Amino acid sequence: MFASPAYAQVAGQPAPGGAAIFLQMAPLVLIFIVFYFLLIRPQQKRLKEQRATIDAAKKGDTVVTGGGLIGRVTRVDDNEVEIEIAPGVRVRAVKATLSDVRPAGGTKPAND
Repeated sequence: MFASPAYAQVAGQPAPGGAAIFLQMAPLVLIFIVFYFLLIRPQQKRLKEQRATIDAAKKGDTVVTGGGLIGRVTRVDDNEVEIEIAPGVRVRAVKATLSDVRPAGGTKPAND
């Protein structure tokens, strides 16, 4: 005969107390903790820094909108900024739509 017969086994006794539930939930809790420290927490930190940078936009800064417009800030209100995208062409944008703020003066040019 090529296959041996299979016999049913009697179910084992459950572990006493809540140890069985803890052992089943421990991997899920461990995975959540790893995700929190490696993904969620750094993302929240970056988002908070970006929000602070956008809120600190002032006259003369160069900004990039979510739509890709690049211009210089000419006026700042509580929720809006006025951006000059070309000489004599000004648009108003909601601060929440700004994706990047480059301070006036920015970086120094490279030594070539």
